[in-house]
Amino acid sequence: MLGYVTLGTNNLERAVAFYDELFGSIGAGRFLETEQFVAWAKSPDQPGMAITKPFDGKPATVGNGVMVAIQMDSTDQVDAFYKKALELGATCEGPTGYRGEMEGFYAGYFRDLDGNKLNAFYVNMTPAG
Repeated sequence: MLGYVTLGTNNLERAVAFYDELFGSIGAGRFLETEQFVAWAKSPDQPGMAITKPFDGKPATVGNGVMVAIQMDSTDQVDAFYKKALELGATCEGPTGYRGEMEGFYAGYFRDLDGNKLNAFYVNMTPAG
């Protein structure tokens, strides 16, 4: 269903360097690239994420209530990805841990260098008993 998500940036070079390292830490790489736009995915046939300079030439702004959630394979991978984002200059929007709103939902929230909100999450929905 989901192909890719695009976020705006006011500094493409800085954003690309951030996401190259961050997504490289989970085995994702660039799959589309122009002077205006770069997209990453684990493979071209899987959902991805892109950063772009706004097409209209106006400054990129953060969407209120907008968040990109990136699925991980384990809580350890969530911890490592979240830690890597903070090391690269992201800011904390909620440290990693289980969230009470959904049993088995483990996530860490952060904002990238442009203020876009992301989360890394893992869901363990193993049936009880």
